[in-house]
Formats: sequence, structure tokens, C-alpha cells
Amino acid sequence: MKSTGLDAADIRILSALQQHGQLSKTRLAELVNLSPTPCWARLDRLKAAGYINGYHAALALEKIADFTQVIVTVSLTHHRKADFDRFEATIQTLDEVTLCIATGGGMDYVLHVFTPTLAAFQTLMETLLESEIGIDRYMTYIATRRIKSIQPNVAKLIAQGAN
Repeated sequence: MKSTGLDAADIRILSALQQHGQLSKTRLAELVNLSPTPCWARLDRLKAAGYINGYHAALALEKIADFTQVIVTVSLTHHRKADFDRFEATIQTLDEVTLCIATGGGMDYVLHVFTPTLAAFQTLMETLLESEIGIDRYMTYIATRRIKSIQPNVAKLIAQGAN
């Protein structure tokens, strides 16, 4: 098990933030059963240690805009560090790509791509193929509906890792 240096109170704070987002000092302290000042001191320490990457709102995107979500698996032609670096640097510049995971096995990457239309997705893929970033082949999967989308339960991960 990876030693995180986190105690039970730290994990309660991280879990509360993960579930509720940014909270007032008083509300966070109530949720994690600590007094406000020590709770806030712990939160500052957790932020300084890099355990918190930021705060985000979970938007109901389907109520805001029409979009096409596509899952794309990508295999590169060559597997040198420079090839991975070039592909990853390009992906970092694309707002349409909301998630990119490097994988082991048959494909090198899995991407989540959001575009306003299927035609816009196809244009994006054509641009990527023309950019010569080493894509050998790709497969697309059109998402039809979201069944579940959550972050892992940090308290459960740590507890199960201790076993």
C-alpha cells in the first residue's frame, strides 16, 4: 500500500470536498466533525502538499448545449518516447479532448472527445491525422448516454488498499 501520510481526519476532509466541492470553513468543519480552525489548518496543509488539484462544478452539459461525445482509442505507429511526447503535446492543446489516458495493451491511448456535431468530430480527426503526430489507427465509439460519471471514493480506495 502506498503511504500517503494522511490520517482519518484528512481523508474525511478530502472526501467531503470531493463530494460537495468548495465549502465554507464552518460547513466543512461540520461535515468532517472538527472545529473550524484546525479543519482549515488541515485544509491548507492538504492544498500545500498537492492533494487538491482544484475545484470544479459538475455541469448538466446536456441542458446547456447540443454535443457529440466520442470515445476514441488510438494506436501510434512507433513507440519511442519522442512519439508519445509529440502525440501528448498535441492532445494537450485540444479543448475538445477532455480526457486522455495512456494505456497498456492493444491501444496506446483512450480519449474522450466532445464536439458540437459528428461532422466537427470528423474534422478534428482529419486534422489530427494530417498533423503527422504518429497515429497508426484509431477506433471511435459514439456515446449515446451517460450512465455514471463520478470520481473514485478516496476513503474506500485507501481503506481497501490497506487490506
